[in-house]
Amino acid sequence: MVQIREKILGPYHFDGILQRLALDPLNYVDLNNREIKIPVYLQQANVAVSVKAIGTMEQPEFLLTFAEKEGVPAEAVKQEVERLFQWNTNMDEVHQHFLNTDLAPIFENHKGTPLVLDFGLYSCIIKCIIHQQLNMNFAFTLTKRFVETYGEKIDGVLFYPSPETVANIQVEELRELQFSTRKAEYVIEVSKLITSGELDLYKLQDKNDEEIVNTLIKIRGIGKWTAENFLLFGLGRPNLFPVADIGLQNALKQLYNMDRKPTYEEMDRWKEAWNPYMTYASLYLWRSIESGTIKKKAASQKN
Repeated sequence: MVQIREKILGPYHFDGILQRLALDPLNYVDLNNREIKIPVYLQQANVAVSVKAIGTMEQPEFLLTFAEKEGVPAEAVKQEVERLFQWNTNMDEVHQHFLNTDLAPIFENHKGTPLVLDFGLYSCIIKCIIHQQLNMNFAFTLTKRFVETYGEKIDGVLFYPSPETVANIQVEELRELQFSTRKAEYVIEVSKLITSGELDLYKLQDKNDEEIVNTLIKIRGIGKWTAENFLLFGLGRPNLFPVADIGLQNALKQLYNMDRKPTYEEMDRWKEAWNPYMTYASLYLWRSIESGTIKKKAASQKN
């Protein structure tokens, strides 16, 4: 068993991250022990990694634990965990920027909450497609059924199936899981494009945001919302604010005490003050409306 201790710059609100990640039933979160077990997808192999907080928000430190695998360098695992949890981002710099904006109260309430990426690029794009136009609870349920049915479990952690596996699934099989016909087709067709090499998610990392969106929206089943979520949670692009997102619209409506949702023009005007960290504005606004959901879930677990 490999164990690595990692110290990073604070503030870093790992407990807030765990609360958010605990909303997804696919995630193995232990709030009391401040620990999460995650799937790490590497070129050499898939590795299940325990990430446990052993420091504080202001002086964060973590313990990574995973099984040693032949041909998989421990450093490669560590670097991927650093990327997923964005440990190289200066969260104090982000925080100071927003203290001079209308979002200051939200940033004070959720100080040090970083962007955490989806654990794989392929799983991110598939998750985005599944979640399209579904309420959060059913989206999580449907994704869990999909992964439990076709994925694999390593050291107690579920991993998404490979594109090759999904490319060979029949639409009727996904319909049995309660996929709509179109959503089933989209998931299978995207997997076929990846398997054939027509779509290389890793090469997309070399393109700018606009180029990536323009590439993805040409694919059946991927619209701008899905493409922008891939930019945010797949690639971790730092300066993105998806104005069409209903959650962001509701959060801004609440922030500004509006009796209607804001227009795109209003949102475009407001977001200028959040440059060059618009992604964090998005994250913290989502966080502001998710907090109620998190509190309700925590209360139900106590009863």
